[in-house]
Amino acid sequence: MKRVVVTGSAGFVGANLVRRLVQDGHDVHQFLHPESDLWRLEGLVDDTTLHRVDLEDRDRVTQTMAHVRPDWVFHAAAHGAYPFQTDFRKMIATNLVATVNLVEAALATGFESFIHTGTSSEYGVKDHGPAEDVLPEPNSHYAVTKASATLYCRYAAQAHGVGIRVLRLYSVYGPWEEPTRLMPKLVVRGLQGGWPPMANPNTARDYVHTDDVIDAYMAAASVPDQDPGVVYNIGTGVQTSLQEVTEIARQELSINAEPEWGSMPDRIWDAGVWVADPAVALKRLGWSARHDVTTGFSAFVTWMRDRPELLRCYERVDG
Repeated sequence: MKRVVVTGSAGFVGANLVRRLVQDGHDVHQFLHPESDLWRLEGLVDDTTLHRVDLEDRDRVTQTMAHVRPDWVFHAAAHGAYPFQTDFRKMIATNLVATVNLVEAALATGFESFIHTGTSSEYGVKDHGPAEDVLPEPNSHYAVTKASATLYCRYAAQAHGVGIRVLRLYSVYGPWEEPTRLMPKLVVRGLQGGWPPMANPNTARDYVHTDDVIDAYMAAASVPDQDPGVVYNIGTGVQTSLQEVTEIARQELSINAEPEWGSMPDRIWDAGVWVADPAVALKRLGWSARHDVTTGFSAFVTWMRDRPELLRCYERVDG
């Protein structure tokens, strides 16, 4: 059993991490922002220790880390990944300053593994699946701050010879996902026989199921003899266009209607090529995604159908 800190545990990835860690019997400490909404943590509060910590508060972070003294740290707190999160200074504070505070506090107490959550957006738009040593060319404020945090984590790991690792996540989907995102909207509207607003059908993503992503976190924390500051691409290695995703949803949900392409405007980060090169994760962690988009989407639909009260909450947000 490990003593574990999870930041951003009220978020999509963080909440799934907490569930897996509790299931595996670890002593889990959640670092939660004082204003965090706990809807994703249903049934978990009594199985973990909650610490209300603003990660921008260096002294509070240092004190709490010294009290907990974790073996593993999973840093999933972030700001700017959603279109409604547009404050650049908040991104700097959450994605960079908070990361520095957490790493410095962890260095002071000692730890086995520190897993920082990066993003594929750090690469910018590429015409291929970039390897981890490709020059980052971020094309958004969010991506700039995340790339900066990755560089800091690599520097700190190499300077101190410690086990800080970075997972660059591609398009994660699955249980507890933000209701405003594509996959939940496809399920909610599809169960009603329709479609959400759609952008360019050629827009592509490497969609990776959250269960596979959590497997990657666990491997990154536990596999021995990793290089300090190593970065891993966490995706399937197969991109799927928006049009292909809709066909998968059509088959799974028996939708007869036709999507209205172009009814949602393109975002600045939309591209026709967006795919991971997960070779390093396979070689060094023995990790690869177990779900393709078809099986992953089907599992997500089953998860939603099995939780009618939660499905109604998703429907209210969609409405």
